[in-house]
Amino acid sequence: MERHRQMTIFEAVAREQGLAAASRALDVSEATVSRSLAALEKRLGTRLLERSTRGVMLTDAGRQFASDSTRLLRAVDEADASANGLHSEPRGLLTVVTPLLFGERLLMPIALDFLDAWPGIEMTVAYQDRFPNLHEEGVDVAVLIGALPDAYMVARKVGHVRQMICASPAYLEHHPAPVTLSELNGHSLVFCSADNRVLEWRFQRNGSLRSVALKPTLRCTTQVAALDAALGGAGLASCLSYQVHEHLEAGHLLPVLEAFEPEPLPVHLIYREGRRASARVRSFVDFAVERMRQLPMLVS
Repeated sequence: MERHRQMTIFEAVAREQGLAAASRALDVSEATVSRSLAALEKRLGTRLLERSTRGVMLTDAGRQFASDSTRLLRAVDEADASANGLHSEPRGLLTVVTPLLFGERLLMPIALDFLDAWPGIEMTVAYQDRFPNLHEEGVDVAVLIGALPDAYMVARKVGHVRQMICASPAYLEHHPAPVTLSELNGHSLVFCSADNRVLEWRFQRNGSLRSVALKPTLRCTTQVAALDAALGGAGLASCLSYQVHEHLEAGHLLPVLEAFEPEPLPVHLIYREGRRASARVRSFVDFAVERMRQLPMLVS
């Protein structure tokens, strides 16, 4: 019981970034917060906070313990809710991780509609192209574009996306579209290092995979910048179909080398706990899967 109390107080201090703010949030005295923190650090044998006149700052050990505390306290709350018959009502904090452009263009409208439908839900949406460790990072649901790294992951497929090479009509007006891979050498290429550190693009023809080494004219660290450059006529750029769906529909970008496209990549929603997942996770996954499977940019 005392460990749970210490963890609760420390989590509040980390969240509120101060002892006084944590005491107000928990409705306890600041002296109680201070004593609990001292006892916790003594029990763990390490310093969790650096104190100064400007407030408190988490140490490396403190940041890790705060993350673990948040995850464990949430699990306890879910267990209590389930035992009290509240497991069927979606409520509480939901943490979702998604690639940036997928989140902005596909997931966010769905998330907003879900929040309207379930006012008891609070949501954190984190944008990152790196796929997270759900358990270690306290993530409830994540979007994965590509093959499942673990066959035992709890996953729901929502569709596929094409791997494409695109360019603007203005660029292709002065540089005829390549029809063979060898013709890439005569073109200006826009490369995004966020997708691949190796300077190459991958293609497929008659079931055979091939990697083509590149000498890009422009290198970008984000896909947004690479697409903006392609739209501006800078050259050929590699992209996923959902990223450029609206631009293709409007004719602002045109696909090239379609005969050499690799197999489409599957898109999954990955979540923790499977059938034992909380109501907020299960309800969001069901809601999002149904909506995503209707999106034209996630080709079947």
